[in-house]
Amino acid sequence: MKPLIPPAWNPNSYLPVAVPGVGVLAAMIGLTILGFLTANLVGRTVVQSGENVLDRMPIVRSLYKGVKQIFETVFKQDGTSFRRVGLIEWPGPGLWSICFITEQAKGALAAGLPGPDHVCLFVPCTPNPTTGYLVMIEASKVIEIGVTSDEAFKLIMSMGIIQPPDLAALGKTVERHAPEPQPKAQPDNAAAE
Repeated sequence: MKPLIPPAWNPNSYLPVAVPGVGVLAAMIGLTILGFLTANLVGRTVVQSGENVLDRMPIVRSLYKGVKQIFETVFKQDGTSFRRVGLIEWPGPGLWSICFITEQAKGALAAGLPGPDHVCLFVPCTPNPTTGYLVMIEASKVIEIGVTSDEAFKLIMSMGIIQPPDLAALGKTVERHAPEPQPKAQPDNAAAE
């Protein structure tokens, strides 16, 4: 950054001792000004003109609008999507998976599901939580746990290596909700003869 600083503003040009960090300070000031301009008038204008270009493209338009709506819904600060973490028996009995409780099933979706009170869940894949499964399940079959979404994402992306500090309590929660094992039927000796 030093060559870009005008000599009148560079203290090294008029001080007998070299001042370290002038380039770093100039870079920080420049980035702050650039961020301010981007976040305000200039940035909004660039984003709006980019959206106008995408809005004129037939196939890209529908994809862009769908992806934009998903990101706005998922990442809005006041929303509850992906804020609640739970456990479900997935993909089979005795196998437990972390899930994110997204919304209560409503409207035509709720009407089409058998039984009352279903919720929509997102069951992410490991180690890439951007892929996964949308599952509609009865709310009574979901165990909501006291893990933050950040801790759950760390657990998923690390493949279980980075665990939340209170995960020992999580095992007890699963154990408490696990179905009782069914006794195996003994063969009847009289029927065999």
